[in-house]
Amino acid sequence: MIDTNKQKKEIRCAIYTRKSTTEGLEQEFSSLDAQRESCSSYIASQRHEGWVEIEKLYDDGGFTGGNMERPALKQLLDDINAGLIDCIVVYKVDRLSRSLMDFLNIMNMLDKTGVSFVSVTQQFNTTSSMGRLTLNILLSFAQFEREIISERTRDKMSAARRKGKYIGGRPILGYDIDRATKKLIVNELEAERVRQIFDLYLECEGLIGTLEAIQARGWRAKSWVTKSGRQLGGGLFYKTTLHSLLTNPIYIGKVSYREEMYEGEHQGIVDPKVFAAVKKKLNANRVSLGDRIHGKSPGVLAGLLRCSACDSMMTHSTSGGSGRGSKRYRYYVCNKAKKRGHKTCPRPSLPAEEVERFVVAQLQTLTIDEDLLNETSLRVSRTINDKGDTLRKELSLLNESLVNLERAIDAISIPTGDDAREVKRLDSLASLTEQQTRDLRRRNDLQEQLAKIQASTPDRKTIRRAIKNLEGLWEHLTMGERSRLMSQLVASIDHDPNDSTLSITLSPLGLKSFATKNPDKEESEKS
Repeated sequence: MIDTNKQKKEIRCAIYTRKSTTEGLEQEFSSLDAQRESCSSYIASQRHEGWVEIEKLYDDGGFTGGNMERPALKQLLDDINAGLIDCIVVYKVDRLSRSLMDFLNIMNMLDKTGVSFVSVTQQFNTTSSMGRLTLNILLSFAQFEREIISERTRDKMSAARRKGKYIGGRPILGYDIDRATKKLIVNELEAERVRQIFDLYLECEGLIGTLEAIQARGWRAKSWVTKSGRQLGGGLFYKTTLHSLLTNPIYIGKVSYREEMYEGEHQGIVDPKVFAAVKKKLNANRVSLGDRIHGKSPGVLAGLLRCSACDSMMTHSTSGGSGRGSKRYRYYVCNKAKKRGHKTCPRPSLPAEEVERFVVAQLQTLTIDEDLLNETSLRVSRTINDKGDTLRKELSLLNESLVNLERAIDAISIPTGDDAREVKRLDSLASLTEQQTRDLRRRNDLQEQLAKIQASTPDRKTIRRAIKNLEGLWEHLTMGERSRLMSQLVASIDHDPNDSTLSITLSPLGLKSFATKNPDKEESEKS
């Protein structure tokens, strides 16, 4: 006689839910809740078979199904190995995984532990060969769908970039994001700061020196407020963040995608010539570092000498025997001639030592060349005036920002009386006060610089003193010292191979600095 009162074995069922994005998860009834409700109803319908839903939740909100890096999934698999689960219930197969290989690994694990798998909307039995075939077909389509979505996303990003659109990401210094149009809009105060960072790099000629100048001014990285009211960013600059800023084409009104450059919809805030000069200096510093590591010399005129016929820089090169005691010869070679062949350039190479001595001799003649001296003095005055205008513009924007900060601080200075809102209010107040302190310190620096700006203008006498007896000094300098001196005194040197002439453009501020470091007590010439 069969005992009809004998209870069926209890089957402990775990519900697993997943959603690829976090959008909508904050709602009272989210997609995860809808999946769980359907699975719970299915388990309830199988109660006569002994199915029981366990209370523990396995929810992965905001995680892709393309890999196994999901906290709830890892916890689910751990509980399966611990013998706490008899059956996994999901809304659809692709909720568990969209990768065929990952899914097969999970199924192998379920087989070993005797755990069954059920998809509420796709009926099949994993214990039969036909059920496994159906499952693999469904999963293959799920993976195919994932790959198609990825391709469409990449195509959409590429099309948006080609149209010059900003496709999201963290805001960058100098711009805010219009949340209505999703476009970049210029933040004038930050834009002026970005321009000064580019100028600082050209002045300091290195990331470390630029970082020190930025830190001395109390400048921070971009700070912004999320939709939920949370304040992010505003940290210190580091070499990586500074390098990223100096190489970002967004600042010249362009967007990049897969090494291609497109005209952007947004307004550029950095002069393309300044951006190109910074890029050139960054590349030169990288090459110089590599040369030092490998025991090579980058050349005294590296980064300064240019072939005007080919519109190309000239790099330092050597030739000759490598044996002990053998003489090696130094040259400056046109880069385009190196790549396309020496026949493409009227004069692809120049003897390095002769060119360097010729440049020094030409600089020496400046002491008696009144026309060049007048031109240099005029350029110095113009440069100093431009620097003063830049400082005054930043000061004006900074004063406006301080007024807005004062208003914002006044607006949140009154306690709310609500504990949750009070924490946010105090955080915002602390952040605004910290920003105000930094801006006040920067304003004092600007005012001091403006007060001293006129004193930094070198006169004709100072310029003469800067390069007097330069040829005598040259003999006592190392190659590295010569290189630094040339980069300080000279802005550029153009070589015209058609008539073998050199055109030297001086660096006015470099002359002032050099004169200060090398005073000539015997100077008697009248200005």
